Amino acid sequence: MKGFKVVIPARLGSTRLPNKVLRDVHGKPVLRHVWEAARKSGAGEVIVATDSEQVLEACRVFGADARLTAATHNSGTDRINEIARAAGWAADTVVVNLQGDEPLMPPELVSQAAQLLADDSEAHIASLCHPLHAQEEWLNPNVVKVVMDRRGYALYFSRAPIPWKRDGSTREQPRMPEGLAYRHVGLYAYRVAALAEFSQLPAAPLEDCEALEQLRALTHGFRIRMGITHNPPPRGVDTEEDLQAVIALLKPPR
Repeated sequence: MKGFKVVIPARLGSTRLPNKVLRDVHGKPVLRHVWEAARKSGAGEVIVATDSEQVLEACRVFGADARLTAATHNSGTDRINEIARAAGWAADTVVVNLQGDEPLMPPELVSQAAQLLADDSEAHIASLCHPLHAQEEWLNPNVVKVVMDRRGYALYFSRAPIPWKRDGSTREQPRMPEGLAYRHVGLYAYRVAALAEFSQLPAAPLEDCEALEQLRALTHGFRIRMGITHNPPPRGVDTEEDLQAVIALLKPPR
């Protein structure tokens, strides 16, 4: 799909890994790797949205279109909405939210999310998931799971191991339901109209409970179209351990 936008929220502050979007990976900040992946996705425009003059200056160095947004936003989604409003994008414009700490995100997944939304007029948001095969991932609360209806719309997201196999599974000896367990990939495509509406909604109790923003959308009746990928991205950068893993996975430039 051509003509969609990518906005990369890049907040400098981070509790677990300070200044993570500017940490060095083979001579480039993490954020530059994310920006380069976005530019390979076929997007018509790629913008970094930040609350930091330091990030703004770093983006100028490597040539990214970066824009300063309010420091009061609670989420990257709100930051993206500010960009969309200021730019005057049409209500049906497709915008992909690509987090600034995902340097290993395959460009084709960015394009897939945008295309998924463009092809489905009933969906407000599109996102991706992939099959889980390792039980330790299914049980890990840091791995977000999703269950879907027969048309591919999200029914629920959770940090808990869902769906739970009632027969033959106990708390002491859980059994992952093969073919039904999916990990959510935190990549979202929005139409600008849905983005604006979502940003005006109050946080939902389920969202607060699970610390998952997408549950606000489901609570308020948004339809989230899920696409299945068999090319899942490696982990993003949340900790020093994550950063070292990314450095090991990304080949240094020749």
